[in-house]
Amino acid sequence: MNQNFKAKVNNSSEFNISEKDIAALDSIKISNSKFHVLQNNNSYEAEMVSSNFHKKEYQITINNNNYSIKIQDHLDALIKSMGFEVGASKVVNNIKAPMPGLILDINVKVGEEIKEDAPLLVLEAMKMENTLVSPRDGVIKSIAVSKGEAVDKNQLLIEFE
Repeated sequence: MNQNFKAKVNNSSEFNISEKDIAALDSIKISNSKFHVLQNNNSYEAEMVSSNFHKKEYQITINNNNYSIKIQDHLDALIKSMGFEVGASKVVNNIKAPMPGLILDINVKVGEEIKEDAPLLVLEAMKMENTLVSPRDGVIKSIAVSKGEAVDKNQLLIEFE
């Protein structure tokens, strides 16, 4: 079965790509992230800058031009048409200590609006510093610990609104 993909570039242009198109691509892998591509007698230097395999989102540079690409296959389109989202999970409303330790630093304040992957606090455990980051965008509702406090595993640290 020949599978087709939809590629959305820079959140504007959409392209349909088939497995046949991919197989016909004339490319040479230069390194783990760099490729040399020939297309219609033109030479291109391509580099994979970043990738999120689960979200099927990629940042690439082709001849010094940056592109954001989101790829969707038939199953993704079907799931979206049913009102679901691929990779969706329940919303995390609180952060608990993953292990016993000592709170070295708190990087957020109550009421602060934060983005996904923003550092929340630093927990020292077994002589290692562990930075706990936000699992989602949100607003800090409460902070249940203070700097210098010892915490137990699964103890509530931070709540989101």
